[in-house]
Amino acid sequence: MTRTSAPVDAPVAGAWEGLVTTALLGTDRRTPPGTAPGQDAPVALLDAAAVQTVRRRAGLRPARAAQRPRPAPEDRRPPLPAAAARRLAMLLADRPGTSGGGRRGTAPDLMELLPQWLAAANARGFAPPPQVLPALLDAARGRTDLRPAALEFAGPRALWLARLNPDWRFALRAAPGGGAALPRPEDDDTTRRLWEEGLFAERVALLSALRSREPAAARELLASTWTTERAEDRLMFLDSLRTGLGPDDEPFLEQALDDRSRNVRATAAELLSALPGSALAARMAVRATACVAIDHTGTGRTAGAPAPVIAVEAPHECDPGMERDGVVPKAPAGRGERSWWFGQLVEAAPLGTWSRRLGGRTPREIVALPVADDWQGELHAGWCRAAVRQGDAEWSRALLGEPSAPEAGGPGAVSLAERAKLLGTLDAAERAEWVAGFIATHGLSEAFQLLGVCAVPWAPPLGRAVVDALNIARDAGSYPWSFSGVMGLAERCLDPSESGRLDALLAVPDEPEDASPGAGGYWAEAFQRLVTTLRLRAAMIEELGPAGPAESATPA
Repeated sequence: MTRTSAPVDAPVAGAWEGLVTTALLGTDRRTPPGTAPGQDAPVALLDAAAVQTVRRRAGLRPARAAQRPRPAPEDRRPPLPAAAARRLAMLLADRPGTSGGGRRGTAPDLMELLPQWLAAANARGFAPPPQVLPALLDAARGRTDLRPAALEFAGPRALWLARLNPDWRFALRAAPGGGAALPRPEDDDTTRRLWEEGLFAERVALLSALRSREPAAARELLASTWTTERAEDRLMFLDSLRTGLGPDDEPFLEQALDDRSRNVRATAAELLSALPGSALAARMAVRATACVAIDHTGTGRTAGAPAPVIAVEAPHECDPGMERDGVVPKAPAGRGERSWWFGQLVEAAPLGTWSRRLGGRTPREIVALPVADDWQGELHAGWCRAAVRQGDAEWSRALLGEPSAPEAGGPGAVSLAERAKLLGTLDAAERAEWVAGFIATHGLSEAFQLLGVCAVPWAPPLGRAVVDALNIARDAGSYPWSFSGVMGLAERCLDPSESGRLDALLAVPDEPEDASPGAGGYWAEAFQRLVTTLRLRAAMIEELGPAGPAESATPA
């Protein structure tokens, strides 16, 4: 008996979403619109999905005749060189491998090279070929980390396309003003109208753009409607003040300390504590230094005299003034209240306070002092957070210590995550040198988080340290899968000029007796893939041509 397909109704809003829900629930529980339950329901669902797929691929849904869309705006940027355009099409056509297991073979992962290609193309100011825009938008839809660079490269024509296809709606949300052009700096009336009447996403984009070019004007615009905004909106708007934060923002932020929303108060306090000259920072310094002093009566002795020790007396209560200045009174589960309050005071106090309080010592000398009664972890952790918040490189160096220090904690950092944050306050060259020293001492097993904050391409000392550590791991006979994360970073971050140094690692090594079976072959494949990827990256950059003066190293 021949089964005929059930008729499919005309499209309605949300039809595709309804079909997806029906497929998830099953046609026994829900049938497509206009279809009765029974054996024909699954066929009707597939027919409806096929029709909707064609409609979605067409870009525009069938509807009543309406005014034709306006032509796409012109993109005045120079077109891509032909070789670079072919390379982009190849990168967009690649899909992650579907094979299981840990063995990837020697082929590069092209989709992982796309972010780097986009960064280089954007630095050179090229416009994409129009025919690749749908694939570029599809790639950005599936990877949120790709969206900023992809939309910058895609330009105005991508926004034009996004208005025609609901699948690409994210591009309108991500673009300033929801895809609409922001007012010109001198157009005060239009700016005011957009701020007062625009959608929330448009207002956030407007405030962020204005803050980047005129910080005072953005703050005044926010202040004009502050009291009428919803609490969740005030929080988002206040976060935009991180850009260009300065002393002129203090009066507004001081007022925000009395906001009825706890989250808004906490954010205002955090921003004020990042201004070492603010009144809040001064208040926190008084509270924090009252808890810390030098004790010269310790049992240790230096040259016949008692060795100085840092003594800590944590606060016994969280008073209303502390709470107003951002101290959260309720401690998380497993934390003592006094240590919780103390850590917040140390985090918010200006770091310059401690040299005056602790006998004029330098940050390195302060960090080296012993701390009584097991308070060292709490005190040093607070200093770590303060150094990151205040961007203080000298304190970060002191807390990081030498990269060759035993274990991975350093004199002040309590975890590798803290060390990674501290490294972010140093310049790119110093950061790379420190991480290279860490890898030379500790190997790669603990280095992944630290490598993630280093600039790309890696500086030569860091690249050599990574390659040498990988070679040592290979000689030890372990499987490369244990280092797959670092190997993936190396494929994206090693300087392409380093590929020549890797040729000696491509042969299958002799395996020691205690080596994992077949590890040598896997390592040879991994290094072959690394070399192939580096050479491909070099070719990509050459195809795009020389970089402009604005191009610089970027974090991994």
